[in-house]
Amino acid sequence: MTMPRLTPFVAACAALCVLAQPIHAQAASPQPADTAAAFAPADLARMRATARRVTILRDTWGIPHVFGKTDADAVFGMLFAQAEDDFNRVELNYINALGRLAEVEGEKEIWRDLRMKLYIDPVELKATYAASPAWLKALMDAYADALNWYLVTHPQVRPKLIRRFEPWMALAFSEGSIGGDIETISLKGLEAFYGKAPQPAVARADAGPGFDPEPRGSNGFAIAPRRTADGHALLMINPHTSFYFRPEIHMVSEEGLNAYGAVTWGQFFVYQGFNDRIGWMHTSGGGDVIDEYLETVSSHDGRWTYRYGGTERAVRAKTITLPYRTDKGMASSTVTAYFTHHGPVIRAQDGKWVSVKMMNDPMHALMQSYGRTKARDYAAFYKVMQLRTNSSNNTVYADADGNIAYFHGNFIPRRDPRFDWTKPVDGSDPATEWQGLHDVAETITVFNPKSGYISNTNNWPCTGFGESSPDCSKYPPYMWSLPQNPRGIHAERVLHDAHDLTLDGLIAKAYDSYLTAFEPLVPAVVKDWDALPDADPLKARLAAQVALLRGWDLRFSTTSVPTSLAVYWGQDMVKQSSARAKEAHMPVIDFVQTRLTPRERLDALARASDKLQADFGDWRTPWGEINRYQRLSGAVDQRYDDSKPSLPVGFTSANWGSLASFGMTAPQTTKRIYGDRGNSFVAAVEFGTRVRAKSILAGGESGDPASPHFADQAAMYSRGEFKDVLYYRADIEKHLERTYHPGD
Repeated sequence: MTMPRLTPFVAACAALCVLAQPIHAQAASPQPADTAAAFAPADLARMRATARRVTILRDTWGIPHVFGKTDADAVFGMLFAQAEDDFNRVELNYINALGRLAEVEGEKEIWRDLRMKLYIDPVELKATYAASPAWLKALMDAYADALNWYLVTHPQVRPKLIRRFEPWMALAFSEGSIGGDIETISLKGLEAFYGKAPQPAVARADAGPGFDPEPRGSNGFAIAPRRTADGHALLMINPHTSFYFRPEIHMVSEEGLNAYGAVTWGQFFVYQGFNDRIGWMHTSGGGDVIDEYLETVSSHDGRWTYRYGGTERAVRAKTITLPYRTDKGMASSTVTAYFTHHGPVIRAQDGKWVSVKMMNDPMHALMQSYGRTKARDYAAFYKVMQLRTNSSNNTVYADADGNIAYFHGNFIPRRDPRFDWTKPVDGSDPATEWQGLHDVAETITVFNPKSGYISNTNNWPCTGFGESSPDCSKYPPYMWSLPQNPRGIHAERVLHDAHDLTLDGLIAKAYDSYLTAFEPLVPAVVKDWDALPDADPLKARLAAQVALLRGWDLRFSTTSVPTSLAVYWGQDMVKQSSARAKEAHMPVIDFVQTRLTPRERLDALARASDKLQADFGDWRTPWGEINRYQRLSGAVDQRYDDSKPSLPVGFTSANWGSLASFGMTAPQTTKRIYGDRGNSFVAAVEFGTRVRAKSILAGGESGDPASPHFADQAAMYSRGEFKDVLYYRADIEKHLERTYHPGD
């Protein structure tokens, strides 16, 4: 993943990490018997009046279609609907965003809380709220009122921590991507540095996470009218997130809002979606937008300074209190955090302190996140992009005028290209300072490519557009930060010769079953086996396995035995290679494809075969018997059980080049693989005179196992089948389950 900014956006991404990282429910915090008593009569009257102006239509899939007079009314209704569907996830995102997770989870989370509190200060966010434009304040007011009204009207709900939501809290969670940003700061590094009195010459700490075994990211495709059956632009929205990370919501107002798509729990804007004129899809992995600085520090009479230019500057110290839950009640730790003008100090390295610089503009970030949902054409969307506060994402765009476009990143600091910005730079050298931001026109963008298609799979921007692909050599290296990946190769192939595409045809392309990562690996291991002498024990032991792989078409299916063998083989090679790949600064899949010896490939195949035999009684077990979808509870930290019902899934981890992604990141205590990350909310959109769309969710809209919408989409999801999106009110009313005002 790209390593973007932090701060208020830190909460944005890190709050998402609440759902990306295991969180165990603790006992609920005490709550007044009468929640309404906590609010003044005027507050209750205001919330009640807003609720009466809002109508929520739940369709037969449980999807909420929220109609309000104003945008603020629509925000109120959509937050209320989110709380109905999964208040737990809404609250957990804000508990984490505010750096208060240890108050629920205990002392083990204090370093995660510190990471948040290096950037999130309620006093500063309250001041930012006060300085926000009136229209944005109205939306933040509605956000808080909605969640508070939910608690008032659902007194049986016991929040873990937050009993009253405040408008300024929305600024702590202003952008909806998953992981990446704040996670570039190593918790181990923070603990090593702040867990004892800091010294100028501390041994190098863990510099950050390695390559994730299950890629985080997304696929975005845009198809120009000349390649479609009806002459309309098409957009494929295919985020790869932890499952149940975003619900599907439709919000409409009489002020021009009519947005449909995926909403990150607790936010008031559609993060990936469309209106009747335009659509937008975000993929992670834009430019390099976070920088680390090596600070030369000295101690003088108990105070720290750092060198800058020819002078010494004072290191700013800030006392941060970290409360945490214990079995006996609440306790707390206190940390003195240090800051240079570059940002907070996060670790020590080679006798210096390391500070980190990231974007810090929550107000404009929230304006941009919401503003794009109301854009009506490319010019308006481009104007929103000029705010340049989307630091963690690329954007794939399509519209009803037939335009398609791509933006690689958005917030990209201007830097001196003489420096290697992939490594910490000398903080004492003024030449390493950011020199403002690149204008959008200076970044890597594509508009109406002659090739007629756009794709991005969290890969580089140097391919993905056919003959219209940008020449990356014309841009500073920091403009793009990730290499090519197996999905990128796959996407280019399936779109290159695609014509007469329909919505169903685009979905079929997005679920194409070829596994590009095995393209070099299978011929290599076949050649390795062919070269073995007959006397080698592996010759006979792997004869049947190699014969199976030799005849494999490299396509997945639930009935495919070679898919099972190949995936287990690939997993073994990744496990054996991850440390060496990290040392070589290579993605582990690239390392596996290019650096392993014949004996290493053959030994891995033997181990994979043995594991399949041990776990399933036969190494010839079809893939659908192994790769399963299961949802047993509404918990964020899902548990899996081989003895409980589950569904077969054909598509694999994105590691192997599967465009439709299904991977397991939870610690595996089962024999079967149970997906928990990958395709989550997926939608295909056609921008004609009337917008048409199809979508699918992993499981269902509700997080309540008692709800009929907890897993009503699971069987379709497992087969890659989509439902029709109900976008127009007349269509919604033909498929209506319930109509109500919030709190009825």
